[in-house]
Amino acid sequence: MRYGILSSGIGLIPFLENLTDAEIVRLQLWPRTDVDAVAGWGMRPSTRKALAFARKRGLRYVALEDGFLRSFGTGEHFPPLSLVLDDEGVYYDCTRPSALEGLLRSDAGVLLPDVEAVRQARERLVRAGLSKYCHAPDLPADALRSGDLERVLVVDQTAGDMSVTLGGADAGSFQAMLAAALAENPKATIYVKTHPEVSSGRKKGYLTDVQPDARTAVLRDAVNPLSLIRRMDRVYVVSSTLGFEALLAGKPVTCFGVPWYAGWGTTDDRQPKHSALARRAGRRRSVDELFAAAYMRYARYLNPETRQPGDVLDAMAWLERQREVARRFSGRMIAVGFRRWKAANVRAMLSLHAGKAVFVKNAAAAAALRPQGEDCLVCWGRVPPAGVRELAEVAGVRLLRMEDGFVRSVGLGSDLIPPLSFVLDAKGIYFDPGQPSELEDLLNTRVFTARDLERARDVRAFMVRHGMSKYNLEPRRAVQWAANGRQVVLVPGQVEDDASIRFGCDPDGVRTNLGLIAAARKAFPQTFIVFKPHPDVSSGNRKGHVKPAQAMRYADYIEMAASAVSCIDACDAVVTMTSLTGFDALLRGKRVLVHGRPFYAGWGLTEDMLPVPRRERRLSLDELVAGALLHYPLYWDPALKGYTTCEAVLQRLLEQRTALEQQGNLHALRTGWLRRQWRKGRILVRAMFEWF
Repeated sequence: MRYGILSSGIGLIPFLENLTDAEIVRLQLWPRTDVDAVAGWGMRPSTRKALAFARKRGLRYVALEDGFLRSFGTGEHFPPLSLVLDDEGVYYDCTRPSALEGLLRSDAGVLLPDVEAVRQARERLVRAGLSKYCHAPDLPADALRSGDLERVLVVDQTAGDMSVTLGGADAGSFQAMLAAALAENPKATIYVKTHPEVSSGRKKGYLTDVQPDARTAVLRDAVNPLSLIRRMDRVYVVSSTLGFEALLAGKPVTCFGVPWYAGWGTTDDRQPKHSALARRAGRRRSVDELFAAAYMRYARYLNPETRQPGDVLDAMAWLERQREVARRFSGRMIAVGFRRWKAANVRAMLSLHAGKAVFVKNAAAAAALRPQGEDCLVCWGRVPPAGVRELAEVAGVRLLRMEDGFVRSVGLGSDLIPPLSFVLDAKGIYFDPGQPSELEDLLNTRVFTARDLERARDVRAFMVRHGMSKYNLEPRRAVQWAANGRQVVLVPGQVEDDASIRFGCDPDGVRTNLGLIAAARKAFPQTFIVFKPHPDVSSGNRKGHVKPAQAMRYADYIEMAASAVSCIDACDAVVTMTSLTGFDALLRGKRVLVHGRPFYAGWGLTEDMLPVPRRERRLSLDELVAGALLHYPLYWDPALKGYTTCEAVLQRLLEQRTALEQQGNLHALRTGWLRRQWRKGRILVRAMFEWF
């Protein structure tokens, strides 16, 4: 299918062609008429131009609308995961049939082919508290009156809402609804729920002027709809989708308008003579059937991990993940001492709640914000800026140490490339063995499920097959060293002032690149030793350069061109201090000898030259991978503005690297001092224009 659009806003929806399963053509930029239909946004007045264009050329008009499970937050901040495409009407317009109404009026067995799958999907949605938007917190325990005998919810809407004007209702409908709720439930407390946009002052509601009294309470704060519905005995609506969510939760629902779910025998309808209800009168549908038709057949979904067409379960999994992380970090994220470029790179990923990621220069500025409750103080690396630890203790808030994840980006962090994974650790940090970390605790205590281990095997196989690592920067090619039959030992160089060496190596032990090469020669006197300098050091960004003449006193070869992964593939063993290359080698089944205490040492998988405290458990490789790659880091999707999975980020990194290779730009990303400075400069300029 080919849909023509006139709206520039519609054209900005990410992955629109995958959501619609159609080619999208911008008509105003290229006046083509070889399209199958013209698409516009719903039935708003702004669609008149699109409707006129379609009529003039004898084309169908397709109404696009947000689906019933749209996104974590509002469209101002988050793109949609779900859309509705309707070439007959649109679901909230009862003045004419819609494709959803046609499906429900038909003889289609909407529960088929899997009735149980529908039931499970409905139960999962209710259990997880998923709604069109999922950013609002659950209803506080003390939000309702303690002495209530019964509770009835009356749902207000924003004045001028299209679902009201096209839902057979008007302002009088809301007054009639409130009066009926009071009259029909004499023992109940009536809770009037205002719309969040009314509470924020952006819009006016139909029941804005209602005041609390002995029988009436007004709930103005944004709350998760299902957490509110669960505590109600009955729900009154005009046309709000919250009414259908109440049906999903098993509550009796009275409708004073004609929403899409009215007229099928599951609601108490107060406009029985309306033409829409007359159209629906001959058909009865269960709540499961309404759910299956609307959420599983009518709406279309994006699979956020593959970015291909998906289903309702894909959207649920994504929204559940966003809610889980949002609950972990529900307060303000007060980041202290971040450089401006780093703040610009990580601001969005620190909090899903707009305005809750706050960057300050020092502990005094953080204290002025009066952190409390669920607020967190965030610092980069192991050592917090002066006074931050003390502030966290006095305020009783969490101190989170932030670092890059183990699968980060295509390009170096020192070149200011934004990360796609990171960690927030409330106990320590993974590279500091001097104190516990959340990763260490996870690896010591988690009972890994069969699903964990299956995912870990798949991730490991994907990384090995595609040569994935932390930075994915260097060219991948088979290496052939003149080893003359000898075993090959790879010595990966490191940044010598890196925190993992400062805190993970003994002061009197191996802690320099030259010392590491010498230690490798001592441990493997007859082998062919290859020294691979660290890319940050090779680029001139960080400390750790070893003069070639010095390195060649112990090494047989210095590898400057091939990637670390290519080198691992060609070697028999790796000798390292704390390098992530040791972990990459474990993924590929190589022998690993360790002179420091990296996160992957001490679990029985490496040959450890130093004692590693607190790590008594013996892990399989898949258990280590599950802990370190699946459960410890957070993964970020900048296009969908949400937290994703390790598998999804690996796929994105592969796509990015492949595209750069095909364009011939991967080499440019890793070489050329002037190119790197230009790239850094652009990021720094962007950071300067963001509020700090």
